[in-house]
Amino acid sequence: MTTFLFKKIDNAGLILFRIFFGILISLESFGAILTGWVKANLVEPTFNFSFIGFEWLNTITGPSMYAYFVIMGITGIFISVGYKYRYSMLTFALLWTSVYLMQKTSYNNHYYLLMLISWIMVFFPANADNSTDARKNPEIRTNKMYAYYKYIIVLQLTIVYTYASVAKLYADWLDFGFIKVLMQNKANYFLIGEFLQLAWVHKVVAVFGILFDLLIIPALLWKPSRKIAFVLAIFFHLFNSIVFQIGIFPYLALAFTVFFFEPQKLRKIFYMVEKKALPITTTTPKHKNLVVSIWIIYFLFQLVLPVRHHFFKDDVLWTEEGHRLSWRMMLRSRSGSVTFTTVDKDTNEKKRINLSNYLTKKQRRKIGAYPDFIWQFAQHLKKEAKKENKNIAVYVNSRVSVNGKPYQPFIDPKVDLAQEKWHHFKHNNFILPSPK
Repeated sequence: MTTFLFKKIDNAGLILFRIFFGILISLESFGAILTGWVKANLVEPTFNFSFIGFEWLNTITGPSMYAYFVIMGITGIFISVGYKYRYSMLTFALLWTSVYLMQKTSYNNHYYLLMLISWIMVFFPANADNSTDARKNPEIRTNKMYAYYKYIIVLQLTIVYTYASVAKLYADWLDFGFIKVLMQNKANYFLIGEFLQLAWVHKVVAVFGILFDLLIIPALLWKPSRKIAFVLAIFFHLFNSIVFQIGIFPYLALAFTVFFFEPQKLRKIFYMVEKKALPITTTTPKHKNLVVSIWIIYFLFQLVLPVRHHFFKDDVLWTEEGHRLSWRMMLRSRSGSVTFTTVDKDTNEKKRINLSNYLTKKQRRKIGAYPDFIWQFAQHLKKEAKKENKNIAVYVNSRVSVNGKPYQPFIDPKVDLAQEKWHHFKHNNFILPSPK
């Protein structure tokens, strides 16, 4: 194992990935400003639905987020050219992690992957060649790296794709019903809108989605199938980019493929340099046991976290408990309606809350369908009332539809949510049982 992980291999893939990664995160950051994403999610809201426990991050939201994202965009450029790489990469990782945790109205598994990869890249010597750092400090220049840098990326991607494939093995995906729901709002797309409504297209998308996620990493690792796998990856990710408009992720996924091709081929294509394969050598670092232990712990966490919902009561598709951070990508469509009623415990005065006074239109579309959103808003109402020296109870009447099915009661209307605690690793009993 030591020989396998600590052999020295060509670092062309890592260097190229750094360049692509920097460009993509810069485009993501500046694009978030230009498309209005920052405005809609971090400037306009007066109250943000952060990850529970990270509410303190909301103190930095508002107009200053424009400058925040400009800094991230500039940092992406620094990463791409390899300028003060470690500091630039650490800065981006911290800033992006904060963005990820401070709002979940626009939650996306791809944002989670970007966060993980950012932190992984902090510890990789991705500035060892073709970088400003290497030109200024020739002592760090090298065309070799430990093999484990490559295999950390490969293993991370294997986990992502495998869990994504397995998660699709449920009724609404296998009977193509969810694909139909997913495509309904694409009907007005130019040229392809009507095509996306065809039943046979839904079947192809469903089957191809499962097989692609399950087999793409093994196919890229196996040399005889690598080129075919790469062509299929281009088709798959461009289809996702055009149809689902999910930002940089399709292109980030394609950027990862540099870790699977022969380094000498990468150098010929991108650097236009003919170079023989480097001789493989093995050098063991002083703290190899610590290095191995840290990554084992990290990947154990990555393996366990996505399956935690199996230990919760009820179906994750209904409760949403354990859905996030689990690579359950594009698996369900949720909509809900909710009304909040507060009761003053001293005067028994009842008040029905007008959500428009507190939340943006986008937030109002989300809050009714997600239990943690509902709970957080109840806590917010309690906190606001306390500022006025009022002690209130908060009751909710809510109904949810999953994958286009009929609306069903979702939150127990008899429970005072203001008094409830949120449980991260077990079922929250104020969520009503899923309909049979």
